[in-house]
Amino acid sequence: MDLQSLKNRFSIIGNTPLLNHALNTAEQVAATDLTVLIVGESGVGKEVFSQIIHSLSSRKHNPFIAVNCGAIPEGTIDSELFGHEKGSFTGAVDSRKGYFETVSGGTIFLDEIGELPLGTQARLLRVLETGEFIRVGSSKVQKTDVRVIAATNRELIEFTEKGRFREDLYYRLNTVPIRVPSLRDRKEDIPLLFRKFVVDFAEKYKTKPIYLDEEAKGLLTAYGWPGNVRELKNIAEQISVLSKNDHIDAAQLNSFLPKHTANKMPMVTGTPVGEFANEREILYKLFFDMKKDVNELKKMFLEILQNPSLSGQAAHYTKEAIINELKEDISPSHAPVSNVSMPSNTMQLPNHQPVIIDNDLQNHYEIEESLNIMDKEKELILKALKKHRGRRKDASTDLGISERTLYRKIKEYDIEE
Repeated sequence: MDLQSLKNRFSIIGNTPLLNHALNTAEQVAATDLTVLIVGESGVGKEVFSQIIHSLSSRKHNPFIAVNCGAIPEGTIDSELFGHEKGSFTGAVDSRKGYFETVSGGTIFLDEIGELPLGTQARLLRVLETGEFIRVGSSKVQKTDVRVIAATNRELIEFTEKGRFREDLYYRLNTVPIRVPSLRDRKEDIPLLFRKFVVDFAEKYKTKPIYLDEEAKGLLTAYGWPGNVRELKNIAEQISVLSKNDHIDAAQLNSFLPKHTANKMPMVTGTPVGEFANEREILYKLFFDMKKDVNELKKMFLEILQNPSLSGQAAHYTKEAIINELKEDISPSHAPVSNVSMPSNTMQLPNHQPVIIDNDLQNHYEIEESLNIMDKEKELILKALKKHRGRRKDASTDLGISERTLYRKIKEYDIEE
């Protein structure tokens, strides 16, 4: 099949070399039974490539199933993929076949493969190497004949270096890699895709197709499209439905383009994002820096109390001078401090109640405070769940983690929703 016929059959729009190379690779590998790893950002259309490979293979008349590994809770994913026996766990009232059993002879597409738990990764590796699997709660080895196509929007090689993904499984999956380009890497295709979408929506909603002027086309092409083709399609649908005019200028288009905000997770200035690829590493860094700042403040108080030379330089340094020195660090608003007469062992911090400096403070270098990472992580999860009224999907988005990871954390910390 020539390339243009392939694009027409699967409604693929675009002519960039990167896209053409990915399509040629998919067509060539389809006739084999090799495992394929499709890599690309979210929204680029990785599932379409899996359908192309299956449709052009000798398995095209057999089942095809797409599984989102990130959407299945860790406690049930083994059962979903490999099945389970009756009574193997709470709620297993009957035996159940897994996908590798029901799709035998066909193709299984494992999307977000990087979200698989390590235990499930070991089971998957055995299927890929020997074609064998064991149901949960069983000791009987069963055979399957399934072609595996995996996809990820992460760099799995980095996950292997951090111990989050098995290196042997990575190289077993990466037999034939296909990298699907992002929309910003195929800018010349953006106007073509947009035109195709608005024509489709005009037909669907019985309206006139919209048109962009030249300035609007330039803005459309210059936009970063972090959501790739999926985001472009959503914008095309919004404009088709909500626009009052069928001719759109740059100002009108700009009103539909989202203003993407930065990551909501805490970020340490000057630190490369790559060093903290997951939420726990970010929390570790944040809390360790907080503890360091607290310890530096305590040391400064102790030095002032212990060093007699400081009292010679300023008669009231333990009170007024400390306040003046701490204003910028403790009170960003530089709120004025009330001139209140206080005992010699107290001082007034900005926007705070008077603090009594105990004479025994010199003997205490540490304050009893909870800087436990797990406590803080649990506290953040509870706040997110409360904020979004128990909606896990919204809470996980706010926390910057996957819904499956949030589900696992809720079980780990025994959080009652």
